[in-house]
Amino acid sequence: MAFWLFKSEPGEWSWDMQVAKGAAGEEWTGVRNYQARNFMRDMAVGDRGFFYHSQAERAIVGIVEVCKTAHPDSSTDDERWECVDIRAVEPLAHPVMLDMVKAEPGLADMVLVKNSRLSVQPVTADQWAAVLKLAKG
Repeated sequence: MAFWLFKSEPGEWSWDMQVAKGAAGEEWTGVRNYQARNFMRDMAVGDRGFFYHSQAERAIVGIVEVCKTAHPDSSTDDERWECVDIRAVEPLAHPVMLDMVKAEPGLADMVLVKNSRLSVQPVTADQWAAVLKLAKG
C-alpha cells in the first residue's frame, strides 16, 4: 500500500462533502498539474491518503482511500487529464496543522513542506506514521 496527500480548498470541496459521498466515494477531479496527474496514475485501489484543507485552515483533517484507479477526468473533455476516486475512511482525532508538520523534524522532507502548491503528493510510510502520531494529540 502506498500513501498520498490530497489537498482541497474547503470552500470548493471539504472533508464533510467527501464523507457525505459514502462508500461510493467521489472523483478527485480538476487536477491540472502533470506531476499530480502522474501520481494519480501510480495509485492503486486500497492506497490511503490524507485529506488536507488548504487556504485558511491548512490542516490534515482525515484519511481517505483510493477506491477506483486512474480514469478520464469527467470535468473536462481534454484527454490529458485523469483522476482517481477516493472515499472517506475516518477523520483524524485532532487536525494536524501545517505549522505542526513544519515543526516536526522528521517531516522536513515531506512534499507538503517543500512544495506546498502540489495538490496531489506522495507521503512516505515514516511520514504517514509521524502525522498519525501528531493527530493523537
